[in-house]
This record gives sequence, C-alpha cells and structure tokens, in this order.
Amino acid sequence: MLDFVLDFISVSTFWTILLIVHSLLAVALLGALTHQAIAVTMPVRQAAGNFVDRFRAVPAAGYATAICVLWIVAFIMGAWIYTKYRIYIRIPIEQAGFWKTQGFFEMKEHVATIGLGLLPAYWYFWKNARDPQYDSARKWLTVLLAGIVWFNFLIGHIVNNVRGFGS
Repeated sequence: MLDFVLDFISVSTFWTILLIVHSLLAVALLGALTHQAIAVTMPVRQAAGNFVDRFRAVPAAGYATAICVLWIVAFIMGAWIYTKYRIYIRIPIEQAGFWKTQGFFEMKEHVATIGLGLLPAYWYFWKNARDPQYDSARKWLTVLLAGIVWFNFLIGHIVNNVRGFGS
C-alpha cells in the first residue's frame, strides 16, 4: 500500500502530509476538549446570549467519544511520525545543543501517554454523566486532559519551529 502511494508523491511530501494530518487531528482534539472543559468548569445557568456563553453552553457529554477517538488516532499518527522525527529532527536538535527543547519534547511524549492511560476513566465518567457522584472527578479529569492537549500542542509546534519538518 505504501509503495503505491510513494509512486505518486515523494517521501518528503508523504511525511509532510502525515504531519499535517496529525496537526489537524490535534486541533480538533484541542477544540473539543477546550469546549468541554469550559462547559464543565463554567456551566451556563441561563440562556446563552453572547459568544462566551454560547461557547460554554455546549452539550459536554456529547464530546466524550469523539475526544477518545481523536486522542487515539492522533496518538497513533504521532507514533508513526516519531520514527521520522527520531532520526531526522531529534539528532540535529541534540547536536545543536537545544536541550530544553529536546527535554520538553520528551516530556510531551510521556504526558501524551499518561493522557492515553486516563482515557478509559474519562470515557467511563462521561458515559455516566447523569451520576452526580462523578461530577467532580469528571470535571477535573476533563480539565487535566485539556491541559495535556494544550501543552502537547504547543510543544509540538515549538519543536517543529526549531527544526522544521523536512528541513
């Protein structure tokens, strides 16, 4: 299958497309988790009138499955891209002595894996959204996962800016 694709595009273009798809998945995940986190931390108590109130008024429980799927697919795409990163980007970053950048990317990998491990609990809490005993756990787990996604998104872009993909 991969040989068929590479008959039509260069290897560099292929990896660039994968990075763009990974980034788009990350943006979708970022948006969904941000909406959900704001909806649970600042619930709307009256009819949503302005933009901020409408942003907070999303049906938070409806995002849970999509967030889990987006996280898993983005994680798999990131793991696939990591094979290219490990050789063509990480080594020059180390040679240039950008240790903090490298360290943050290492931390990004670990934090993403921790988030992946938290997904079953997250999904369970949201699938039982009507059970008030889970309200606090659901809220803070959602906020934690949103923080993880924001951290990973920003670090991913910083590393890409330090040593652009394909350079």
